[in-house]
Amino acid sequence: MTPVNQILHGEYTGLLATIKNRIRSAQTRAILSANSELIRLYWEIGQMIDSRQKKEGWGAGVITRLAHDLHNELPEEKGFSERNIKRMLAFYREYSSLELVPQPVAQLKSIPKVPQTEAVFPADIILSLPWGHHSVLIEKVKDHKTRRWYMEAVLKNGWSRNVLVMQIESAAHHRYGKSASNFALRLPSPDSDLVQQTLKDPYIFDFLTLESGFHERELETQLVAHLEKFLLELGQGFAFVGRQYHLDIGDQDFYIDLLFYHLKLRCYMVIELKKGKFKPEYAGKMNFYCSVVDDLLRHESDKPTIGLILCQQSNRILAEYALRGIEKPIGVSEFELTRALPKEFQSSLPSIEQIEKELEGKDD
Repeated sequence: MTPVNQILHGEYTGLLATIKNRIRSAQTRAILSANSELIRLYWEIGQMIDSRQKKEGWGAGVITRLAHDLHNELPEEKGFSERNIKRMLAFYREYSSLELVPQPVAQLKSIPKVPQTEAVFPADIILSLPWGHHSVLIEKVKDHKTRRWYMEAVLKNGWSRNVLVMQIESAAHHRYGKSASNFALRLPSPDSDLVQQTLKDPYIFDFLTLESGFHERELETQLVAHLEKFLLELGQGFAFVGRQYHLDIGDQDFYIDLLFYHLKLRCYMVIELKKGKFKPEYAGKMNFYCSVVDDLLRHESDKPTIGLILCQQSNRILAEYALRGIEKPIGVSEFELTRALPKEFQSSLPSIEQIEKELEGKDD
């Protein structure tokens, strides 16, 4: 690589002037399309730097000088620090084959499935994502198919950058659409697929502080006490209706653990919380609750009520047999109070015995 101090003055000046002109030009267009123009600008800057580095043999030091000079000559402009310019270069190299032709963003009607083929990154999706989200995705999601899934999920759900980080860390792409259910048997297509992709397995309630001997009512109380985090884990569209929702049927009192209305699915959702393993009789009780809600609460324009049974151990085969003869659409998912450690980390961490041996060795 050619040292920065050996870069020909005229060549570098030309690069600096070109980037300055692109920045000024982008500012004019940004009034109408701020985010897409910013993403386009960053991609073009990364493209120019990459091209010059390959052509002239410049090293990373040129980015330090470029950031310094841009700050001096355009002091009012933010976002052109050395760190961010390096991100622009990485951004271009990730999507170097992209043709940034603006197109209307496709309407995403459901959480996407993880693509089974090599991911393609359409320009409309790239240009629609905020820059901070791109930085997170490039850093944390190396697999392109998985990254495409998160891109589409951000656009559908409106996840902030912090929520995106949380979803990645909890491996959301592995959990959506995994619930055991009878939706394919009880709901018409494409509604069945839409509902399936709305539910997760497992749900992670790591924001709760429960001892191992907790009761179901304690779980329910804490979920409602942390309702904002609970709704975030459930996913976009859930509106809280009530806890221990009272049903008066045949002179008997019944109480639904948690009742929601899903604004996008346009239906009520009954959630029952069960500690321990799934039992077949849970499906019958949920079927009863869904029938009552359909009769007493459901508006004629609403779709059929959905039931979701949350338990600590779901036993997929048992759940599928239990749901097969049930009339109402019901899903069964597990919930976890702590996030499971990824397998790649499990194998790399020392065991208790290894730690004890290490400490014993130091004592010697």
